[in-house]
Amino acid sequence: MTNEPDHPERLDDAVKKRRERRARWQREGERSLGQNLAMIGALGWTIVIPTLVGILVGRWLDQEFGSGVFWTLGLLFVGLAIGCTLAWKRMHHE
Repeated sequence: MTNEPDHPERLDDAVKKRRERRARWQREGERSLGQNLAMIGALGWTIVIPTLVGILVGRWLDQEFGSGVFWTLGLLFVGLAIGCTLAWKRMHHE
């Protein structure tokens, strides 16, 4: 076993990104309340839309095959997982 980190380039990238964010914050200042609320709304819709699509497709499949709520529940969770993943990526991109 070695004491070296598995991926030192990841640490370097994280430090570089943090410095860039701090420099941007010092240059531009804090985001306004309106901008923060807009971001929260956008993240919310990023989660809600794939979830609703999953529910709608699941309901349609359940009606076609007469399978109760099997497809609805499965696709609800798939849509929720996709929405949360997209929101997570967007949040870390900002």
